[in-house]
Amino acid sequence: RRVRGAVSMAKAKGVIDIKDIEILSLNPKVRSHATLKPTNITDKAKKHWKRNIGCETGCEKKNDFTDIKETTLTERGALFEAQRCLKCADAPCQLSCPTQLDVKSFITSISNRNYYGSAKYIFSDNPNGLTCGMVCPTSDLCVGSCNLAASEEGPINIGGLQQFSTDIFKKMNVKQIRDPSLPPLDKLPPSYKTKIALVGCGPASISCATFLARLGYTDVTIYEKEEYHGGLSSSEIPQYRLPYEVVDFEVKLMLDLGVKVQYKKELGKDYTLESLHKDGNEIVFLGCGLPAPKISSIFDGLTVASGFYSSKDFLPIVSKASKHGMCACKSELPTLHGNVVVLGAGDTAFDCATSAFRCGAKRVLVAFRRTFSEMRAVPEEVDLAKDEKCEFLPFCNPKAIILNPKTGKIQAIEFFKTEKDENGNYYDDPDSFLRIKCDFVISAFGSQLLISDATKPLTLNKWGFVECDPNTMQSKGADWLYCGGDLVGHGTTVEATNDGKTASWYIHKQIQESHGLTVPKEPELPNFFTPIDLVDISVDFCGMKFLNPFGLASATPCTSAPMIRRAFEAGWSFAVTKTFSLDKDMVTNVSPRIVRGTTSNHHFGPGQSSFLNIELISEKTAAYWCKSVTELKKMFPKHIVIASIMCSFNKDDWIELAKMAEKAGSDALELNLSCPHGMGEKGMGLACGQDPNMVRHICKWVKSAVSIPIFAKLTPNVTDIRSIAIAAKEGGADGVTAINTISGLMGIKTNAVAWPNIGSQNYTTYGGVSGNATRPVALKAVTAIANALPGYPIMGVGGIDSAEVALQFIYSGAPVIQICSAVQNQDFTVVDDYITGLKALLYLKARQDLKGWDGQTPPKGEMMTIKNIIGYGLPKFGPYHKERNKKLSEWALGCLLYTSPSPRDS
Repeated sequence: RRVRGAVSMAKAKGVIDIKDIEILSLNPKVRSHATLKPTNITDKAKKHWKRNIGCETGCEKKNDFTDIKETTLTERGALFEAQRCLKCADAPCQLSCPTQLDVKSFITSISNRNYYGSAKYIFSDNPNGLTCGMVCPTSDLCVGSCNLAASEEGPINIGGLQQFSTDIFKKMNVKQIRDPSLPPLDKLPPSYKTKIALVGCGPASISCATFLARLGYTDVTIYEKEEYHGGLSSSEIPQYRLPYEVVDFEVKLMLDLGVKVQYKKELGKDYTLESLHKDGNEIVFLGCGLPAPKISSIFDGLTVASGFYSSKDFLPIVSKASKHGMCACKSELPTLHGNVVVLGAGDTAFDCATSAFRCGAKRVLVAFRRTFSEMRAVPEEVDLAKDEKCEFLPFCNPKAIILNPKTGKIQAIEFFKTEKDENGNYYDDPDSFLRIKCDFVISAFGSQLLISDATKPLTLNKWGFVECDPNTMQSKGADWLYCGGDLVGHGTTVEATNDGKTASWYIHKQIQESHGLTVPKEPELPNFFTPIDLVDISVDFCGMKFLNPFGLASATPCTSAPMIRRAFEAGWSFAVTKTFSLDKDMVTNVSPRIVRGTTSNHHFGPGQSSFLNIELISEKTAAYWCKSVTELKKMFPKHIVIASIMCSFNKDDWIELAKMAEKAGSDALELNLSCPHGMGEKGMGLACGQDPNMVRHICKWVKSAVSIPIFAKLTPNVTDIRSIAIAAKEGGADGVTAINTISGLMGIKTNAVAWPNIGSQNYTTYGGVSGNATRPVALKAVTAIANALPGYPIMGVGGIDSAEVALQFIYSGAPVIQICSAVQNQDFTVVDDYITGLKALLYLKARQDLKGWDGQTPPKGEMMTIKNIIGYGLPKFGPYHKERNKKLSEWALGCLLYTSPSPRDS
């Protein structure tokens, strides 16, 4: 009706006079003059549209245990952040990670939407990978070492990316299995049945037990004093930072390998370390943390009824009440009100402070002896407390508690002011103190291990930590006892995880050597595996068996035999050599000859969408390549080596070169009839490949001379590529490769000089465009050929940079894939991402219960949005944002747990 109305109006008026159907006020317009608006009007508008609204008071958070981490990412945010990563070869972020996560590789997988591959990298080195993604002090570890930290855009959000991919994997609901390439359990020697006990089911023990089970140990038991697992991750890290379901997920992955957990088994009550050893456990690992709080004597006699908590009292109560599924108990949150003073400046103190708001506190003050710059808490924790309006009292040491004489409850706390002497030591100034009115005090001055008969033969150092060898985690008190985590002074989850990982290898070494067996000199702990890794992606193609569909195209990554060797070692199943010719057609390359494309605009680093090259064929002789083929086939008999050859339109030359390549041991030949620059002037490459008659004859000549498969590499620089493919088939080619690079001019600089250019005269030529920018052309070529020649073998080339894109080519009719630009963008190891990515896509597609997934992206599902809760939507800015938070808090009061996705998702 609108269109008909517009037509009728057009008859009455001029076309220009007709109003656009769109909302004209939203259409951008060029400003013809300066804009003037009084500041008071802008102030009102600013308040209305403001989105970065923090807490006005911390009490707004009462009963709200939603995710508050600034690092949490949606898929959109994760993909954008992963693309920013430089994928450094010798990544300093990895060198700064206690568990040595392959950060570059797991971020690469995220950028390619291979979330399983990313999680596989993470869990291979860190069995608590999702937990660490949520709570790791990354600013002091990987993020603090990121090369981009010195750039304008800032470091990569590594923790958020780690959390994102491992959380997606959690939704896949896939079990862990042992490395299928290792001997099965029933084929291992009796030493793998050694009885091993671990004390405490926290991060250190979970890590140690997981690696021991991956190695093949079948009698591994964890003794846990609580009715739930996870240790301090469950009991002392709040729900809004680490949900219990995350810890539960990681423990279940451990249980998949056969590890046993016995609950309500307490050290000192049900057993001692020595009794475990006497009961047949050849090795005991102690990972129970520091269970006893450090409490000042001024708090003697105070109880919860008085308004006093230690962190060991307070946080477990909060966790039991807010973490669904943690225990069968029906616990309630501590009921706080008024002013709460938290003592300490570590991570635990700030967890207490932010939790206090959620328990009803109106005002929270964090008091500590030292300066802000000497806080032990990581910046992430401190920033969170500041955002929630916690107040800070530096240079304060508790002096006395003031009780209400009538009620016996705390009504104030007195502090000495502290001073720093010339040696850097703090002392109390007896002439300077202050009194703070408060209703509750939470002491978070740290924890300790109380030595008793149950802990023999442990010994402690002067700092109160267990004495052990820091390189092996073996206790100095007994060779059968290993320790890790808080016990040895490693207070973060990731450090505890690495302690368990380290101990697992040296436990393995000790056990095997005690049975007269040896282990490798360098640690070889097995990686993370699931049934996804069992998916068979091998390909039978033209009588050849490809281990997987991924190979290197005849280009710069195959410049030499050592490069191909490294590629095979990384996992590529085949390679096409750099194109070589007879000696009479030898070439000399110029420099620069390969440049980044302009299609990426001003984006630099990995992830270039195109390249342009004016590189010719190989400068190495046919003899070199024939010898290389022979050596490569000897070293890698299961890998496919395809020789790429080029001649002019000369029958004798083609036959001579083809026979040389076949005699060397090539599995197949690729006839380069498509090089778009340089070689055409010599009557080679494109000069042959654009003429169907010449293609037909060349294929016929070569096919008559050799018995191995031959493939004609086709140029896209023709009107109809199907005619060239048909000619190749008519000439006897076993298949075709589609496509080679597209002829193009990448750009002209502002000084009117093309790039690349050579010499003082700035000579240039049209070059070959490659990379993702060529993908649409390549997909069209493959599908066109597949439709014109059903069942005809095609090797797909052009802009393939992920498993998802590879699957597009497979669907289009090219079961075997050649890749170049993606390797130029990064390195040979990207193939591992492609392999796991393709396996995951095929596995998920076969799962009936995951039909709603888009590749490796889970469906949105039924999200608990504000509209679901109150019946109408509220945006997240200005006054609406405040109303939104109020409604959520009121709703949370009714069910306590608000378990929807992050507010960013909803």
